[in-house]
Amino acid sequence: MAPSKRVAMGVIGLGIQGIGDMRAFLTNPEVQVVAVCDVNATQRIKGKQVVDTHYGNSDCAVYRDFRELMARPEIDAVQITTPDHWHPLVAIEAARQGKHMYQEKPMGWSFRAAHEVEKAVKKSGVVFQFGTQQRSQGQFRQACEWVRNGKIGQLRTILVGVPGSVSSCPIQPPEPVPKELDYDLWLGPAPMAPYCYHRCRPYTQQDGWSVWYSISDYCMGMIGNWGVHHLDIAQWGNNTELSGPSEIEGAGVFPKGMLTDCAVSWQVENHYANGVTLVHMDDATSKKHPLQKGGHGHGVMFLGTEGWVHVDRQALDAQPASLLETKLGPNELHLFKSDNHGANFIDAIKGRSKPASPIDIAVRTDTLCNLQLIAARLQRKLCWDPEKEQFLHDAEANTLLDRPMRAPWRL
Repeated sequence: MAPSKRVAMGVIGLGIQGIGDMRAFLTNPEVQVVAVCDVNATQRIKGKQVVDTHYGNSDCAVYRDFRELMARPEIDAVQITTPDHWHPLVAIEAARQGKHMYQEKPMGWSFRAAHEVEKAVKKSGVVFQFGTQQRSQGQFRQACEWVRNGKIGQLRTILVGVPGSVSSCPIQPPEPVPKELDYDLWLGPAPMAPYCYHRCRPYTQQDGWSVWYSISDYCMGMIGNWGVHHLDIAQWGNNTELSGPSEIEGAGVFPKGMLTDCAVSWQVENHYANGVTLVHMDDATSKKHPLQKGGHGHGVMFLGTEGWVHVDRQALDAQPASLLETKLGPNELHLFKSDNHGANFIDAIKGRSKPASPIDIAVRTDTLCNLQLIAARLQRKLCWDPEKEQFLHDAEANTLLDRPMRAPWRL
């Protein structure tokens, strides 16, 4: 394809997810990755090498500060794959600069931040694709279509299981900041904290998951970072993707006296106006839930009056088993179809489609994640108004919908 017709893309955040997403875009002939950005020089070099090797040249530009990359007028779109606490600020800057954006989940680290991104995206008119890629995987769409077409009778309960926060890392002694890392910029809006290797290291094969996923200054923990995937599917199947529950109640286990402080286990019940109850749990708790079927735990279990459907990234399961052979008729409800999340984003930029995970659905799913975390922390019944999007008669809970940012960073 002629370079003038390609989408010129910049990639911001070059950890394992960032480089993985970027590799997928590199295979699309309608995309030209022209610049990469990371606060860690080692990751910048790694990202540039991947791009230059793919194109057989040395043209890929590198940046430490995302604002410098954004300032390049020839860049049409950006991939935002930074740690979670940076998502809102980078996305808002992208909207201001008129850049279409593929933003990894979650929206950020607070309800208010997500809504500020939504305002900026809608004001600018750019295309936004949320990184909830399960919307572009056929088995999830199929499960939701069966549920919404009444193939399991009336939907009663949804069980959602996701991994618990994976690290229980002791507090580490302060260490010198390595010369390749701009640590102040890595922290950004998060509170100042002494540097240690585990606080902000990228994913490695040796160490596994990055510890920051389990530190609340940078991430909601897996209750939101992983939960956002399956909660999104639960809302899709429940036909509440632009709404939310009216009551939330639950509890969680949060490590004390550790570097990691996000919930390692939890169970939160969400009651919807349509009579459906959604129970969000860590995988171990989900597997032991009395309503769980088929030996499942991880994934999304839809339970109806005439059967059930379970879906995860491996497979579909159902009872009655004959449901697995069900084909929808032309007059039944067919949900939006996308088979490639990244390609769908490019199609939306070029006006051939709409994004599979647009900003309004992204914010509602992200809100649900925040509600789970707040309920697990407060451990009392909370009443939520999904129209006004606020807690009723609970000032403390409403306070937790926002969180301060370290100066000079602000929304």
